[in-house]
Amino acid sequence: MELDAATSQFVEALLAEGHHSLRNFRKLVGSWHVTGRRFDEATGEWMPREFEYLVTWVLEGRAIQDLEVVTLPDGTRRTVAIGLRVADPQAGIARVSFFAPDANEYTSMIASTWRGGVRQDGSRNDGRPIRWNFTDIRDDSYDWEGWVSDDEGATWRLAEELHGQRIA
Repeated sequence: MELDAATSQFVEALLAEGHHSLRNFRKLVGSWHVTGRRFDEATGEWMPREFEYLVTWVLEGRAIQDLEVVTLPDGTRRTVAIGLRVADPQAGIARVSFFAPDANEYTSMIASTWRGGVRQDGSRNDGRPIRWNFTDIRDDSYDWEGWVSDDEGATWRLAEELHGQRIA
């Protein structure tokens, strides 16, 4: 795909080299093949998931942006979700925003170090608390769990689990 001048300038201004901030997410920068499953609340069934997870530095190295890209049956690639993790050095955390318009998912979270991984706590756009945990980030793989609470955090249920394998 050839980019026009304005788009090329946008990409050049957005992308950045790594930075010392966001050390908990640093190992995620790259390309990943992700498999897993998500609980479908409407049907009560676990549904398989597979996508490419692309992660890069942006905003002069003060943030990490990620994309969830699926390959459709006809071979075309489609971006279905985007996340932005921005360092807040004064608070010692990362502020996280995630958007998946097709699934009507919009979240705002706070990320912090947790048990050798990263915990991201926040709420979904329906108001329910969520907890997204990177439980094992390695150079070549990671595990991730998504939890939701239906009772304001008194109990939690697993809603999604993913495993990423590095492509590049």
